[in-house]
Amino acid sequence: MERPIRIILADDHPVVRIGVRNMLTEDEGFEVVGEAGDGDEAITQTLELQPDILLLDLLMPRLPGLEAMRAIMNGSPTVKIILLTSTITTQQIIEALHIGARGIVLKDALVGHLQTAIKTVSAGDYWIGGKRVVNLVSALHDLMQQAQVPQRKTFGLTPRELEVVGSIVEGCSNRDIAKQFGLSEETVKRHLSNIFDKTGVSTRLELALFAIAHQLVAPQ
Repeated sequence: MERPIRIILADDHPVVRIGVRNMLTEDEGFEVVGEAGDGDEAITQTLELQPDILLLDLLMPRLPGLEAMRAIMNGSPTVKIILLTSTITTQQIIEALHIGARGIVLKDALVGHLQTAIKTVSAGDYWIGGKRVVNLVSALHDLMQQAQVPQRKTFGLTPRELEVVGSIVEGCSNRDIAKQFGLSEETVKRHLSNIFDKTGVSTRLELALFAIAHQLVAPQ
């Protein structure tokens, strides 16, 4: 029988640690050998216990996850690190992979992905975007391409509200907008009220200028 995969769990929230530990101990193939509540503890535990896998929260007190990972990779480069995080940008993923992370698991996908991610990383592959990655170079290239395309900030506006904004920029009246989208004028007024609240403007002119300045509409 193969020995279990030895794991250290580093997260500053005790409830998360308890939940993840309980999840992992249901499988005889995993053994949680240590826990840490901050970045410094994560470094100490990892260097001392030499686990196979370190599950490391990205946002850790005292020393952030990426900084802790740098120190760990300098002192114990054989450990395979999987970052646990609620949110992460493409740029942070690229940085983490360059430092030495072998996987990224979003916390809202822990139940479905964590055990598979650990087994995947332990076997020598990577776990990125909820799937196994064999070719890291290709994955990094795709991520670099994504990072070069800035995401447009929409201020919480819905697709319909963005269409209304576009019509305002074009100088359309409420009646014009209602006719264009098959809405009642009352519905258009409600959309405009929501748009004003979300963008912090109070007039149609201010909205048009705001939309142009923040690229809410495609250039004509």
